[in-house]
Amino acid sequence: MYKQSAIETRDQFLRGERTAVSIARYYLDRIAKYENQIGAFLKVYEDKMLYQAEQVDKKRANKQPLGKLAGVPIAIKDNILVKGELATCASKFLTNFRSPFQATVIDLLLAEDAVLIGKTNMDEFAMGSSTENSALQKTHNPWNLKCTPGGSSGGSAAAVAGRLCPLALGSDTGGSVRLPASFCGVVGFKPTYGRVSRYGLIAYGSSLDQIGSFGNTTADVSLLMEILGRHCPKDSTSIAEGPEAYLTQFKDSIQGMRIGVPWQFLEKLAQEPRQAFERALDTMKQLGATLVEVDLSILNSSVAVYYILATAEASTNLARFDGIRYGQRSPRAHTLEEVYDFSKEEGFGPEVKRRIMLGTYVLSAGYQDAYYRKAQKVRTLILRSYKAAFDKCDLIATPVSPFAAFEIGAIKDPLQMYLEDIYTIGINLAGLPAVSVPNCLTGDGKPLGLQLIGPQKQDRLVLNAAHILEKVLPFQHAIPQFVNEEVTP
Repeated sequence: MYKQSAIETRDQFLRGERTAVSIARYYLDRIAKYENQIGAFLKVYEDKMLYQAEQVDKKRANKQPLGKLAGVPIAIKDNILVKGELATCASKFLTNFRSPFQATVIDLLLAEDAVLIGKTNMDEFAMGSSTENSALQKTHNPWNLKCTPGGSSGGSAAAVAGRLCPLALGSDTGGSVRLPASFCGVVGFKPTYGRVSRYGLIAYGSSLDQIGSFGNTTADVSLLMEILGRHCPKDSTSIAEGPEAYLTQFKDSIQGMRIGVPWQFLEKLAQEPRQAFERALDTMKQLGATLVEVDLSILNSSVAVYYILATAEASTNLARFDGIRYGQRSPRAHTLEEVYDFSKEEGFGPEVKRRIMLGTYVLSAGYQDAYYRKAQKVRTLILRSYKAAFDKCDLIATPVSPFAAFEIGAIKDPLQMYLEDIYTIGINLAGLPAVSVPNCLTGDGKPLGLQLIGPQKQDRLVLNAAHILEKVLPFQHAIPQFVNEEVTP
């Protein structure tokens, strides 16, 4: 079953070839075998999962209507709230926080009879590109256990790549779904900003955050978008449009499609990723697409703009974590001031502190004009550059990352780590949809992703092109050797 797509597993359940409980137990057995080495999950909902599966089986037995994800297990990044369950954001600060309410996306999944498998590891408060900033555990890449799975949604990507679950949710603030998808050789999709509800997502950068999804096929991710892509009255940033059909509306060709390539922006791309990217472009040409050069050189400023705006928003959003209203309170504190100081000192990790301090600085008196407002102006120019580019093309293609997965601990300099997101950050600043689809393996067996970017609200167009390309790109749904074997209960 681990080689199947989520859709294939669902269809087997609907035909009566498997029960939801047998599917749940199958993936629990895989987790029991591989999780100690991968470290993808912070919490596995074994009892809850089996109970949910039993309820889905009863619905089928009673001939009740079944949802689009009937019997399919799905993992959830630990910054998305599930009522009554811990939501730690992989931080010491929230190790005792149980959510009093539930994210909209969780309600939508359960309404379609999905089965929640558990919460996945992440960079603390989604701040990082490698999942090394988790305060709770290390997550390893199933393709090479010495390597990072990427971040911040590294646990979700590793769980799908390790075939510990067929689907997973993550969040993407500056590439946090697409980068780990590329590193782990899975499909990772970041929708148009506002297309999927953020209600129940613990905020990092509110104007940038978007819930995204992981799967081993584009069709699986598209099915998730059919379920999750709808208006939510609880989210003030939600786009006021209903759900779309994806799979039934997909075209079977990219003949005549114009693909924009920002060559000026890609000048510093390393040799092997560049060759892989150029081969993917050749494949698109062979399928009848036309390559068009577009000017996105302004994106060379995107990392600086992002780390001003995102940290400013993080400074504001994380002010609520004070040891009084949420999370752990320091046992050393005896006065109100000590509660604030010691709780934050002990609860937050170094990267979170770094970003809070930077955000507070750029919002402080005397520096708002010099940094924050100037960054907002450049953000507007980035939006205009993308709009001008899409006047010339239908989609834009870039690599996802300048490199394949790197070894855990290899990057010590925070600034160098920030540059890992150079090809993904601009999409969040502009609120565009983008997908990472597995392209090929490097010479030493690490996945490289191809990124396709579309205009706002053209999510289906992006996924349609990825759906066509994944069938012809060299990766061909490869599975890490480490997990490529059946598990016998």
